[in-house]
Amino acid sequence: MRNPVPEVVGSRPADHVGNGWYGQDILSVRQFNRPKLEYIFHVADDMRSLVLRFGSADLLQGKVLANLFYEPSTRTSSSFAAAMQRLGGRVIAINEVVYSSVSKGESLPDTIRTLECYADVIVLRHPQMGAAQIAADYARKPIINAGDGVGEHPTQALLDLYTIQQELGRVDGLRVAMVGDLKYGRTVHSLTRLLLQYNASFDFVSPEILRMPVEIVEEVKAHGAPYRETTNVLDVIGEADVLYVTRVQKERFTDLSQYEAVKDCYIITPEVMRLAKAHMTLMHPLPRVGEITYEVDGDPRAAYFRQVENGMYIRMALLAAVLGKA
Repeated sequence: MRNPVPEVVGSRPADHVGNGWYGQDILSVRQFNRPKLEYIFHVADDMRSLVLRFGSADLLQGKVLANLFYEPSTRTSSSFAAAMQRLGGRVIAINEVVYSSVSKGESLPDTIRTLECYADVIVLRHPQMGAAQIAADYARKPIINAGDGVGEHPTQALLDLYTIQQELGRVDGLRVAMVGDLKYGRTVHSLTRLLLQYNASFDFVSPEILRMPVEIVEEVKAHGAPYRETTNVLDVIGEADVLYVTRVQKERFTDLSQYEAVKDCYIITPEVMRLAKAHMTLMHPLPRVGEITYEVDGDPRAAYFRQVENGMYIRMALLAAVLGKA
């Protein structure tokens, strides 16, 4: 139970559950060290077993999740909804914010403070970098960042790291090639930061105008992690343990002629995959718009749909943790 005494904006209950996450926000991958990652992955393993054996449980019965999406989403919003429902909770889905009170001028803080009157946890996607932190500053209930502009996407990074571990049996010492839109791709920003805890080395493959942001590269340098930048995927395909492909995000471009010039820079085909290691992992956060051909889907190294499934288990683990049931 929360303390009935009036609280200041943004306060959280003490973690009396012992999992380190009860009542807390999940805003950035910077919140996760290796022990915390291992804890969430262990709980995700349990959630996988639960779903495979029983389909669902009543762990979060009586709890309500508000899914607040200011940007279109299929996978992330559905994944959180499925995660909550698998655990016996309910979901308030708000996927067309343009048609809601926001279109009447309601501020993000007021929207958050209204929704937390109905819900126990709020998942937020917003086009503005830093919006999740703003929401957390005003909320009494946990906020989970489902992507804030070109900033971070921590739950995607967690499921990506979990997938790498599931597919290859380890993360330490792997060579990870990230391909495509590295400038606007919040998934690669967050994943790179997590991988720095595992002595990984990096290949950043992109057109010049979509290079990995300087601040991310500086973090890689500060950790002493080996890295290289190139514009050609063939430079890295034979050495990569993980090939993480991203789409070029049309919605981030103000000049569509620039988008047209780079949208088809990298297309992973069976011919490209023949140059890769026999035991490697091909990943994509989805949606894809041509970066990986359908002919590749049958390749056992293609993990992107297993990646999607893993997302539900990770989000089940996170929801259970912040609601004190993990």
